[in-house]
Amino acid sequence: MKIEQIYTGCLAQGAYYIESNGEAVVIDPLREVEPYIKRAEKDGAKIKYVLETHFHADFVSGHIDLAEKTGAQIVYGPTARPGFDALVAADGQVLSVGDVTFSILHTPGHTMESTCYLLKDEQEKQVGIFTGDTLFIGDVGRPDLAQKVSAELTQQKLAEHLFDSLRQKIMPLPNDIIVYPAHGAGSACGKNMSKETTDTLGNQKIFNYALRADMTKEEFVKEVTNGLMPPPAYFPENVMMNISGYESIDTVLERGAHALDPAAFEAAANETDAVMIDTRDAEIFAERFIPNSINIGINGSFAPWVGTLIPDIKQRILLITEPGREEEVVTRLARVGYDHTIGYLQGGVHAWIKAGKEVDQIELVSPDQLSKRLKIDPSLTVLDVRKAIEFNSEHVVGAENVPLDYVNDYLAQIDKNRSYAVHCAGGYRSMIFNSILKARGYNNLIDVKGGFKAIKESGELEVSNFVCPSTLL
Repeated sequence: MKIEQIYTGCLAQGAYYIESNGEAVVIDPLREVEPYIKRAEKDGAKIKYVLETHFHADFVSGHIDLAEKTGAQIVYGPTARPGFDALVAADGQVLSVGDVTFSILHTPGHTMESTCYLLKDEQEKQVGIFTGDTLFIGDVGRPDLAQKVSAELTQQKLAEHLFDSLRQKIMPLPNDIIVYPAHGAGSACGKNMSKETTDTLGNQKIFNYALRADMTKEEFVKEVTNGLMPPPAYFPENVMMNISGYESIDTVLERGAHALDPAAFEAAANETDAVMIDTRDAEIFAERFIPNSINIGINGSFAPWVGTLIPDIKQRILLITEPGREEEVVTRLARVGYDHTIGYLQGGVHAWIKAGKEVDQIELVSPDQLSKRLKIDPSLTVLDVRKAIEFNSEHVVGAENVPLDYVNDYLAQIDKNRSYAVHCAGGYRSMIFNSILKARGYNNLIDVKGGFKAIKESGELEVSNFVCPSTLL
């Protein structure tokens, strides 16, 4: 038997490939399915099942494409109602794969169809449980994402279901089995996940706050629901795609990989409602970029930030990338349901400049330079675009907190006639923020290189006393 976790850092998502005696399953696959197909071919194995732990909200699963290309059967747990052919398994049903088995454990709470898959090896020993978003390492799934399905599904009731699922289905299992969750630290599907991506169940019973043996249901509900922020706007859209189906990833890639010369790119930008996304690194973007383009760097948490800041997944998108990374960007957009990329700038910004087109820029300053600016111009305002919990933990004295997540809600309080020095933790989010404001006519913006980390290390600016952050999301 082989068990492989296929972890995707930008989404903090874990898919799984399990093979035994020529048969394989894939659990919670990403949208692009060729890697799973090639992995099975390497083993000379046939993918028998695609196991889905629930209808995902934070990414579009590759279940449909993978089943169509391999003949595998898609499996969901009880109460699921997919809009395509799938096996809706009964609680306790057993699936055979080669010489091993998977038992269906219905664990409602994160969503009502949430299901874990308990793996037994060739000797029928329980060796692992694939928990989806029911149980993470250090946390459990948030119980507020399925409320729109029914008016009766309150956050309170879902949390109560989750308490029962954990204690009746998972906690009685042997301490030495391995927990294989669908996400790790950085995912918006939980609030206190560990950087570790697997652990023994016994360890989790000791260190996971939600698995305390003496915890009452009331205490569990209070702790699990405390501090939950609204989920990103694209989550419900991804759920519907996962329930109803979607275009093949092959079609999406073909449409997005449409090369446009500078004239054609400019025409497309002017004649459509497409958003121009520049995926280069922040400091490179700042030097020269196409006016009105938005910087969301591919080398960061690209897909989640696109999903947070562009609420309509049907929004048409034009890309500016580093040459050779176009397909990667289109793929990562498709992972979160943004299927309507209509082309990319062939030759990138270099070709744009060579064609004599206009470029814009954003000034970068070091913490030392910012300190000098503030002494000369006390009206210069420092904007901190980190999350409120980061800001409340430690910040530049006198800075204003304008979290990037809610930039649209804060626009009214940002004066176009004032000057702002913008920073985040390391420079990624601040450039996104500055590019969005720049595209909306805010010109008095500078970006602080290295963000709060560099500011603190420089010692040039007064910083508030450190307050240990809570486990709020």
